[in-house]
Amino acid sequence: MYGTGSAVTALAPTLWVLALGWSVVEGLGAAMVLPAMAALVAESYRGKDRAVAYGVIGGLAGAGIAVGPLLGGWVTTYLTWRLVFAGEVVVVIAVLLCHRVITESRRTGPAPRMDVVGAVLSAAGLALGVLGVLQSSTWGWVQPRNPPFTVLGFAPTLFVIAAGVAVLSLFVRWDRAREARGADPLVHLALFRVPPLRSGLLTLLSQNLILLGLFFTIPLYLQVVQGFDAFQTGLRLLPVSVTMLVTSLTAARLGRTLGPRRVVRLALLTLTVSIVWLLATIDPVIDDAQFAAAMAVLGIGMGLLASQLGNVVQSSVGEEERSEVGGLQFTAQNLGSALGTALIGSMLIGALAHAFTTDVENDPLLSAQTKQQTGVALEAGLTFVPTDQVRSAAQHAGLPRPRSTPSPTPTPRRSSTA
Repeated sequence: MYGTGSAVTALAPTLWVLALGWSVVEGLGAAMVLPAMAALVAESYRGKDRAVAYGVIGGLAGAGIAVGPLLGGWVTTYLTWRLVFAGEVVVVIAVLLCHRVITESRRTGPAPRMDVVGAVLSAAGLALGVLGVLQSSTWGWVQPRNPPFTVLGFAPTLFVIAAGVAVLSLFVRWDRAREARGADPLVHLALFRVPPLRSGLLTLLSQNLILLGLFFTIPLYLQVVQGFDAFQTGLRLLPVSVTMLVTSLTAARLGRTLGPRRVVRLALLTLTVSIVWLLATIDPVIDDAQFAAAMAVLGIGMGLLASQLGNVVQSSVGEEERSEVGGLQFTAQNLGSALGTALIGSMLIGALAHAFTTDVENDPLLSAQTKQQTGVALEAGLTFVPTDQVRSAAQHAGLPRPRSTPSPTPTPRRSSTA
């Protein structure tokens, strides 16, 4: 299914077909592959070998997040983006040809029946929650910005999130009732009462929230502010992949000496240091050495986390719960990824809009009418304009050249060029 989605995306004649192949078909394929992969690793390895195996997988997964923009950026810049998805088809074919290498124990007992109602309720609840957060930058959190509708004069964001929480509460009640009458529930809620599993899932969610949030804002900074192309941007993300892969391979053994809890604490401390360092490097003119060093430290922190969390989650339950916990594991990761992009994107756009509005209001050269028009246009939402376009527009208008490179400029939609 994942290979089919990649092929459809590579051959997509329109945007809608691309979205179908990439977002729908590939997404369904990934949702089927990842939990099963976690269960297969738990089944194939025991004891210390299992910890090392999860460290390797975590490192490769994290490295892929950083190497992907480099390879994809090079292919997109110098060849065509379609080859990126065609390459995925080749990888899938190679994996399928090697499927006999993977051994799987035979299932004993009757197969569980799918809880369709529970699946619909859980998916709808999570989707509503993520949708509300994702659209917060467009709709506004409380004060309406550009929503399709309002609720009692307020933005619909918090109401959509609340509806998601309500649907998830209904799912919990349904799940418990189904389990009480002896039917197979979608999720055995008793698993969440296992402290190591609960802590591992929360940390996985937080890890992906941080990682994907950073990988949303950093490429935006590199491409919009610095003017780098896709390949140059991917090249500057490479230190993360290298240090994350190396750290995850070595820290899997470190966990046996210090214990997973200490390694995770060390990872969180390292992540804090790297993010503070990154903040110090965000300037109009990038310092490549400082930026690369901060990204390398970020990769070390992510590698330390990746080396422990998979093993902590899977080792907290028995053999029969491996597949179910694998599903919870990757649900937490995907939820963290979606929320990271949505939350940090909303914060970024909100901060830029506030700074832009403040500058307009405090500029004595602008008339009251211009300020009012700008404020009305900002209510319609924002789009980003690359630095080169800002410079061209400024030169065309006869404005003096700034002393330093401007920061990313949010431009009001449907507004005229000043």
